[in-house]
Amino acid sequence: MRQFPIFFAVQDRPVLIAGGGEAAVRKLRLLLKAGARVTVVAPDANDEILDLVEAGDVDWQARPLVAEDLAGAALAYGATGIDAVDRQVSDAARKAGVPVNVVDRPELSDFITPAIIERDAITVAVSSGGTAPVLARGVKAAIERLLHPNLGRLALFAERFRGAVKAVVPAGRARLRFWDKFFDGPIAARVLAGDEAGAAEDMLSYVNRRGRAEDGIVHIVGAGPGAADLMTLRGQRLLEQADVIVHDRLIGDGILDLARRDADRIDVGKTPGHHPVPQDKINDILIAQARQGKRVVRLKGGDPFVFGRGGEELQALTAAGIRAEVVPGITAATACAAATGIPLTHRGHASAVTFVTGHKGDGDAPDVDWAALAHSGATLAIYMGVGGAARLSGDLSRHGLADTPVAVIENGTRPEQRVFTGRVHGLDALVRANGITGPALIVIGDVAALAGVVPADVRQVPLAAAV
Repeated sequence: MRQFPIFFAVQDRPVLIAGGGEAAVRKLRLLLKAGARVTVVAPDANDEILDLVEAGDVDWQARPLVAEDLAGAALAYGATGIDAVDRQVSDAARKAGVPVNVVDRPELSDFITPAIIERDAITVAVSSGGTAPVLARGVKAAIERLLHPNLGRLALFAERFRGAVKAVVPAGRARLRFWDKFFDGPIAARVLAGDEAGAAEDMLSYVNRRGRAEDGIVHIVGAGPGAADLMTLRGQRLLEQADVIVHDRLIGDGILDLARRDADRIDVGKTPGHHPVPQDKINDILIAQARQGKRVVRLKGGDPFVFGRGGEELQALTAAGIRAEVVPGITAATACAAATGIPLTHRGHASAVTFVTGHKGDGDAPDVDWAALAHSGATLAIYMGVGGAARLSGDLSRHGLADTPVAVIENGTRPEQRVFTGRVHGLDALVRANGITGPALIVIGDVAALAGVVPADVRQVPLAAAV
């Protein structure tokens, strides 16, 4: 560690900037946000500085720096880009005992202005000690993606209740445990979700109970099509915070690795024709876990509301009085099509797309008007259709789509992804000849041919050509 990390209070204190160009403006913006009284000393100033001067936000001395300018300053910045002048600023500040930073000149600086992540009251600073500022900005960007946008609002929310907590919860370990449970609990999750009014009501009850357990919350989260980096940032954050994860089998490798190591994991996965945990039992598990005050993530492949039965789970939770939030995921149709170079809509080929299920939960044929779909001109994205490929092929062929291009995408977006193309009349043969068992998406329409040249015979489209 080359510098001692410190947050320095500059609110209502004088800070000097030598320089009137863009480098000076970048420092000026941060200092004004922190409430500093800034004086700019430079023979010339750019338009942004002049606008701030006119608004009364900044004082400008239109001349070169003199040593007396540093009297009483809390900090000084050299931002002229002229070596001799920046050295003069550094020397004068150090003689006056004023901490100084010279832009991009660590050897002339007493401190570094780090890359900053700001969430209202929460501020994170990243520094490489001046050795690699571009790398520090990259680290900052990575942290930005991890931090919830409302994290600072959560800190301000907690501040509102500090006095009330202090009045009823004894100091020491009891109070520490109280706040630990709060920040890891459903009230904090409600603040992060933007419902501060509801969270405030819950917080008053929580304080009055002195932190004793309250009902939890269930987040119904779409894990996306399989690849871990196609899961949403909100879904990742909730997975990292969850006490319990109730998950399906269609969860890609690496996604559960994002969860807390001490989180309980409950596998309720189903395979075609084999449902070891029926839906009503899954609903009961979610309700029971939430009533223990836990943060529950119901993790589902794809999107919970696209053939994912998330709507049924939300209804059950709502009826039981359990708070629930749905976090959408990238559904298989959009993800698999993109991964194989198939546009679901394309000028001249398809102006609409229809998502269709290939089977009902009881194994019967779905209640689908194939005649209407065949004449709609829309791309058909068929979920869970591999097992009924022969029936699909027959129904669509009878309604005029026998020679329409078809693509079957197995394990879309995953390393083991496979893509096969053909015509609707040969769909069943395509599935059987290549041993396709799923999970797979069937795309029917002219756009399916864009995954590669549609062959006369069944064959695999090389992934390199399809992507």
